[in-house]
Amino acid sequence: MSGSDKDVPSRDELEQMSTDELVKLGTNLDGVEIIHRAERYTEAGTRVEKRAERQVAVWFTIAGISALACLGIFLFNHWEFALPDDPNYWWYTFNTPLLGATFGLSVLSIGIAMILITKKFIPSEISVQDRHDGGSAEVDKKTIVGLLQDTGTTSTLGRRKMIIGSAGFGLGAFALTGLVAFLGGFIKNPWAERENAPLWHSGWSPIYNSKEDPNETVYLRRDTGNPYQVALVRPEDLDAGGMETVFPWRRSNGFGETEHSRHALMESLHEVRNPVMLIRLRPEDTARAIKRKGQESFNYGDYFAYTKVCSHLGCPASLYEQRSNRILCPCHQSQFNALEYAKPIFGPAARALAQLPITVNNEGYLVAAGDFIEPVGPAFWERKS
Repeated sequence: MSGSDKDVPSRDELEQMSTDELVKLGTNLDGVEIIHRAERYTEAGTRVEKRAERQVAVWFTIAGISALACLGIFLFNHWEFALPDDPNYWWYTFNTPLLGATFGLSVLSIGIAMILITKKFIPSEISVQDRHDGGSAEVDKKTIVGLLQDTGTTSTLGRRKMIIGSAGFGLGAFALTGLVAFLGGFIKNPWAERENAPLWHSGWSPIYNSKEDPNETVYLRRDTGNPYQVALVRPEDLDAGGMETVFPWRRSNGFGETEHSRHALMESLHEVRNPVMLIRLRPEDTARAIKRKGQESFNYGDYFAYTKVCSHLGCPASLYEQRSNRILCPCHQSQFNALEYAKPIFGPAARALAQLPITVNNEGYLVAAGDFIEPVGPAFWERKS
């Protein structure tokens, strides 16, 4: 808070004060004593001064170039899924790291440039201020403007066109990149495919069956580490109390013999809504399991299949504790009861995990008996449940 009323000049007196007088008045009213103050450069145009100016300009320029590179990667780089033998594979693989590196370098460069301005051009000053509380009076608002004007003058930034130009370029490119990245999320229409939009379905859906066989069987496939190996799951492969992550596979996906087949096999493992937890309960646990209305036939004996995509924020709910029959999402600690249709019992998740209907075909393999009856993952505006 400022000093007593007798120390506060009138409005007319404030208007007539110079910047130096306002600076001195502001420090006095705030109980600040400037013990030491020295200009960075006693003479203008020296080599040291010009070198400092170039250093600041270089970092602002790097910020601008990095921001424009980030913008170019965001707009033009190959971001869609690509196989290892695809010519765009490395561009796809490094898309996110390149976005993070260029955007991060731009932010870092702006920060370094601002620090250099403080260290190279703002006068060196040591001040001591009395502690005080309260809001700002009119005189404080007026004097702070004077202090800012004084800072601008004494820093000599006003006459340094190189720094002003590079700062405009760096900050402008950074702001443009941020704006385009923000607007980019509104450009692609997630509902362009209407009822076949990706948010409504997963890779288990019949809409992804081949046109030649629209009713083809969707098998439960395990990930062996080799994306082109097809390992199907039988009931006897899983011990009581065990859990395994499975993915959809159709005969039309092939066995990796063609490029189309390799792409389908790889996509099956990487599509975000595909992972499913196949859980085999102990017989005594199955006897007391509570099934959700409309999902009474979704399990096959002791075998229950729930999506691995958490209903909170889409994290992988990938941990299963067989003694308590709890499914745990390690990201935000949501817990789901596998004995009660994966109903949430702890943490921020508010909805049960979607359950996949499964059965065994005449070959003895576990297969999907249909798609999820609800969208997988977290909520969105159009979702009604």
